[in-house]
This record gives sequence, C-alpha cells and structure tokens, in this order.
Amino acid sequence: MPDDPGLIGQIKQKLVESKQRWAREGRHLTGIQGEPGQRLPPGQREVKNWPVLDLGVQPDIRPETWHLRVDGLVETPTVWKWDDFRAQPRFQDVSDIHCVTAWSRYENLWEGVSARHILSVVKPKPEARHILFHSFDGYTTNLPLAAFDDDDVLLADTWEGRPITREHGGPVRVVVPKLYFWKSAKWVNRMEFLAEDRPGFWEERGYHNEGDPWKEQRYS
Repeated sequence: MPDDPGLIGQIKQKLVESKQRWAREGRHLTGIQGEPGQRLPPGQREVKNWPVLDLGVQPDIRPETWHLRVDGLVETPTVWKWDDFRAQPRFQDVSDIHCVTAWSRYENLWEGVSARHILSVVKPKPEARHILFHSFDGYTTNLPLAAFDDDDVLLADTWEGRPITREHGGPVRVVVPKLYFWKSAKWVNRMEFLAEDRPGFWEERGYHNEGDPWKEQRYS
C-alpha cells in the first residue's frame, strides 16, 4: 500500500505499527483450540455493537462510481458496475462476525451476491487456486478459492436490511464468516484469481495466512 502524506498517513502508520506489534506479542492468543460445535471461538467476547476498524482511511465510494473487476485465471473476465451488480440474483445469509481484535457479533443479516454465483459467471480456470481481493483504499487480502466457494460467502451490499455504510465497507464488501474478518475486505473493487498464493496487506505484516478463528490463527 502506498504511503499517504500528511496527518492521515501518520495516523495510518501508527495503526499499522500497533497491529504489527500485536502480532509480534501474540496479543489475544489463548493457546486454546476450539471444540466441535463451539460458537464463540477461543479468546473472543461477544459484543452487541459493530466496532469500526480500518487503516485510518475510509474511501467515499458512491454506488454510481463503484465497480468490481474480476480477472486473472478466469474464463470470463468480468466488470460489474453498480447496476450490473444489483441485477445479479440476490442472496441472503445470517452469520457471525469474528474479528482478530477479539470481539464477535452474532446473527448478522447480509444480502448481496453469493460467491457461488460469481464463480458460475466468471468460471475459474482449472489452475486457479487462490483469490487476491483488492479494495479502493489499496488494501488487499488473500483467500484460497476453496474457502470462497462456500455456501455462506458473499459480496454484500446490505446489512440488517440497510445499505452497508461507508465505515463498514460500503457500498460493497466481502463476507467470509468462517474466517477472521480481516479476510472480508471492505470497499472491494477487484477479485484476482491466481494459481499461486499471494499474501495480502496484513498477511505480509505478521497476520496468519489462513485466519481460522477456532484454531486461533491470528498471527503467523
């Protein structure tokens, strides 16, 4: 991610340095493995609100200027603008959020376009094994294609029946409920299909490459 000049850049750098220090210190790690059927992963606490976490920059992306590019190792590279995205079959799901900073929020109602519909449109090539998500703020995060190809994964534009707000990644964000929420990129604008894994922003800065909350895969 390019460095930002001025106060915003300084704030963002402090946030990044703080998170990197957490990774080095193993902040929030309990060393406990989750049990089968356990809803709350180890080291997490339930919250009722939805905390806002970002890199200190919240891009102001309006629906009329939003777009999603899907490219790389796919048979049908695709660019959707807002109306194209909204014209896709609608999908709803209720799932929990688990943040690496040790909070979880239960029963979130999402609506958007399912991962499996996206895969049916772009048709990943046989050699595609990974996805790198790109966001309007320069953020990236990686995901195995197999983790994206799940029945509760979607690109969401509404939460609890309302448009996702700017601070929470609207107009469109990724939702991957089975992994820590840094894997659910905000302000998504590109999905790049790859043969080889490519770590994203936090994965390059000490966070775990996979991010399974029940295995406490917070840090590498």
